[in-house]
Amino acid sequence: MWLKPEEILLKNAFKLWVTEKDNEYFVLQRRRGYGEGGGGLTGLLVGTLDTVLDSTSKVAPYRILHYTPDSQVYWSIACGVTREEIIQHWDWLQQNIMRTLSVFDSSEDITSFVQGKIRGLIAEEGKSSLVLEDDPEKFREALLRFEKWFELPPQEKLVTYYSCSYWRGKVPCQGWLYLSTNFLCFYSYLLGSEVKLVISWDEIWRLEKTSNVILTESIHVLAHGEDHYFSMLLHLSETFVIMEQLADYAIKRLFDKEAFQRVPALSDPLQITKRGLEAHTKSEQFQTFFRLPKEENLLEVHESYLWVPFSNHNTLGKICLSENYLCFASQDGSQCHVVVPMREVISVEKTDSSSRAIMVCVRGKRALRFSEVRDFQRLANTVRSRCGISASPQHSGSSEGIRGECQSLINHFEDNPEDVTLMVGQKDSSKAVSTEALMTVFHPQDVENLDPKMLKEKMKEQSWNIHFSEYGRGTSMFFTRKTRDLIVRGVPESLRGELWMLFSGAVNDMATHPGYYTELVEQSLGTSTLATDEIERDLHRSLPEHPAFQSDTGISALRRVLTAYASRNPKIGYCQAMNILTSVLLLYAKEEEAFWLLVAVCERMLPDYFNRRIIGALVDQAVFEDLIRENLPQLVEHMTDLSFFSSVSLSWFLTLFISVLPIESAVNVVDCFFYDGIKAILQLGLAVLDYNMEALIVCNDDAEAVTVLNKFFDNVTNKDSPLPPTVQQAPVSNNDKASHISVDICELIREAYEKYGHIRSEDVESSRKRNKLYVIQTLEDTTKQNVIRVVSQEVRLNVSHLDELYNLFKRQHFLCCYWTMNSPALLHHDPSLAYLEQYQLGFQQFSVLFSLLEPWAFCTSKSTLSLWVFRLIDENQDGLINFKEFCCALDTFYSGSFTNKLKFLFKLHLPPAFDLPEDGVIRKSPERGRGKVDLQTYLKQWQNEILRKEETIKDLPRINQSQFIQFSKTLYNIFHGDPEEETLYRAVAHVTSLLLKMEEVGRRLQEPSSPPEATKPARTTTPAAVEESSTTEEASTTPESSDTCSSHSNQEAVSNLTHTEWSFSFEQVLASLLNEPTIVSFFERPVDIQTKLGKARATQLKLTASK
Repeated sequence: MWLKPEEILLKNAFKLWVTEKDNEYFVLQRRRGYGEGGGGLTGLLVGTLDTVLDSTSKVAPYRILHYTPDSQVYWSIACGVTREEIIQHWDWLQQNIMRTLSVFDSSEDITSFVQGKIRGLIAEEGKSSLVLEDDPEKFREALLRFEKWFELPPQEKLVTYYSCSYWRGKVPCQGWLYLSTNFLCFYSYLLGSEVKLVISWDEIWRLEKTSNVILTESIHVLAHGEDHYFSMLLHLSETFVIMEQLADYAIKRLFDKEAFQRVPALSDPLQITKRGLEAHTKSEQFQTFFRLPKEENLLEVHESYLWVPFSNHNTLGKICLSENYLCFASQDGSQCHVVVPMREVISVEKTDSSSRAIMVCVRGKRALRFSEVRDFQRLANTVRSRCGISASPQHSGSSEGIRGECQSLINHFEDNPEDVTLMVGQKDSSKAVSTEALMTVFHPQDVENLDPKMLKEKMKEQSWNIHFSEYGRGTSMFFTRKTRDLIVRGVPESLRGELWMLFSGAVNDMATHPGYYTELVEQSLGTSTLATDEIERDLHRSLPEHPAFQSDTGISALRRVLTAYASRNPKIGYCQAMNILTSVLLLYAKEEEAFWLLVAVCERMLPDYFNRRIIGALVDQAVFEDLIRENLPQLVEHMTDLSFFSSVSLSWFLTLFISVLPIESAVNVVDCFFYDGIKAILQLGLAVLDYNMEALIVCNDDAEAVTVLNKFFDNVTNKDSPLPPTVQQAPVSNNDKASHISVDICELIREAYEKYGHIRSEDVESSRKRNKLYVIQTLEDTTKQNVIRVVSQEVRLNVSHLDELYNLFKRQHFLCCYWTMNSPALLHHDPSLAYLEQYQLGFQQFSVLFSLLEPWAFCTSKSTLSLWVFRLIDENQDGLINFKEFCCALDTFYSGSFTNKLKFLFKLHLPPAFDLPEDGVIRKSPERGRGKVDLQTYLKQWQNEILRKEETIKDLPRINQSQFIQFSKTLYNIFHGDPEEETLYRAVAHVTSLLLKMEEVGRRLQEPSSPPEATKPARTTTPAAVEESSTTEEASTTPESSDTCSSHSNQEAVSNLTHTEWSFSFEQVLASLLNEPTIVSFFERPVDIQTKLGKARATQLKLTASK
């Protein structure tokens, strides 16, 4: 490998190098302790020194130095892992450089020419792969060590590396941590003791920062039931973040089957870089904080001051720019932020060069003034280009005119706040099926009603109108602490839909997709899928007590929204609890708005909640448990098992407390959720437990605790709700009221914010990532146990063997996904399938795993035979096999009787396994998105499997000429390499001869009564062809005498069968082979399954790398 020329002052520093070749300008050296004469104490010391100092010499013990005769300075220009590699570089220098150097007059010119040439070679090599790395030269050297030490497939992409200590027990090993796309690797070499660790990201259960008495701060990794600790990291936080990002990337790609089509930096696992991961993480945080669509990427960040008119001062913060949005967030503790869609910007002006300020004017007579922007000119031009606008006509005039125009606009807003109008985005830009919120239809407000509740409602509306006049209204409204205070006190019924749209970011989705919902409704109208069937069953279970859903109007709207979303996102389709949430959304938002609110909740605010495994809800339950331990220690002391709270709080998270609270109280919780996200739900959950602390502590069992919480929720009221009794849920009985004091929802929410408002959204997201690994691995482990329980009833393999086989099978499934986004496992993944079908192998993956676990050493036709096995066990012929099918085949090979093994081999040479296309390509493959699942078909198939009789040998069809010839070849291949190979070959030849003679006798007995067949165009096979085919393998490996003897006997036996069709039954083949004890003993020889599994585990990755 060519190296960036580096100066070396001492040619033989510490006598660590030995010169092997030299000439006038170059010298080739070998590291002491390597190659001939290596080892011993010198080798140990040198190897340890190289590893600790991260020397390239550890993996590249050969190097080439450049020097000139009149200089004492040497330059390293190349290194090599093997002598052959370094000799290639040496020869290249001899042929291409040495002749040229003679024309130079000075040593400086020679050295300058050599350095330039070497740099040119390095630049040419690294054009494609290293251009995105921060330090390509050092990265090339690290990549060399990574490839040499771990022997991973060449396409595995190294992301970054760090020096650290790895703790084995209480002893630290100083070495290097390498983080690649799919693996966490560590290498250390100290005084002859080599430590090598390779863990795939999909096998990690825990990844967290920890500290204890011995380790001040370290990174803890739990995988395969073993704890691994890494410490002494110079940048521990940075290392942990990268590890967290890679683990999250692996989880999303391998378990969630996410293709990252909209994220170019992550769309190709062969091109993942540290820079790309960091950019994606920042974009995710940007999207989450400002509630923006997933398509938005953080492009630029500028530090600046923003003039806030309601406070009359400049607030320090950062401008964040994406493709379609300009956002600002304060950093001075004011918790002020604003989102400006580019579509709302009408002009961008540079008002004052001295203060480096720009003015962004938006529709609705609003203007935002940013000052002290370092690169304000470029920012202004960027915003203009993204908005599709040019500088205003005044821009060509004097700067005084520009400043005067903008200043007058600002003064107008300060003096006339009532002129602030509704922003675009609230306008009805697309046609919806229903244009009114259901609450407006079924509970119109009575303007003349002056009861106390309605007066309180009017006061709330007035408070919000004042807020709008000061902070703006619509998409460009300022979000501050005061906004949150108003949310906590309660949102007026008339503004709820508008504010939900604004806080969730759904207003932007709807504005940028006009007509999208109407198209979805029309497309999904009348379709019949599994999702639509489930939706129909749940329609009348959605808020059945509310008048809106006792009529066709509400039910039809609910049906349209749920069906349209199922059509938009087939990956989620429809899941339980979506009907309850959508019902509440429809009460306060128009139908199209309710659809976009549902999109925001399912795809951004509650990721992974609404799928078959509700992973997101389980993750947030784990986060909730962590918060209980931190904030409610008294409760933890009395209830050490917090899993109870996980089970009881599941509905809290899935329905945002809608299913446990009266509807008039639950909507207040939804208000807080749309503003603060999951943090609001976690805070309220803690407040509920804190309020019932004393009652929960004295509970004797879980059932009593559930009763306590249910009674509490029944007594939660909303004293300010203007809803009539027909809409509100029925109150509890008088007896219950006497024993339980009612709690106002506003007071409960206020208490939750006061006590637990210190919980930061960033900490919640970090806890989510940490717990997601454990939740997914726990679900995977449960799936494995279920699969093993089912499969163990079908096979003779014990549970421990099945456990290891499952791990191998699953890993092989993932190996085909590691380095591509287009593997069959990803393209054909269907999360709606049963757990037994979740992991399946295509033929290529199967052939690799089968070659590791096959009991016999197959010869030249190994790939052909594995294809036949694959076709035979692929019962539904979809081009994929599941774990059960794979285990049943191995069980026959490992534990089956002689008859069963022979029957399996016999069936390999019958259709459908044997009758294949000439190219052996699998034609049929499953389609992604299977549409409606016919449950009746599944039940019928299940019933047939139960009633299906075991196949007997009499049920097998006869084997014809070509099939029998191939069957004989297969037996020869199976016996290849066996100690008794020659005896087994002779036995097969004898059986073949015997079967042919039996067929001849049968033909002769039937000749008198058989009609003449002279005119019948029968398939013909000459005896010579039969014998030549059946003994091809034998002739190449057995003595000539045995081949000649068996050949003559078989040719004589089939001399009269030249022009006739012949075939054999399985009974004939079985009876003939049973007469050969050597063959019977070969097939009945026990297989050391544990050894097979151990070797497969050790070589699976290497074999995949060599494919």
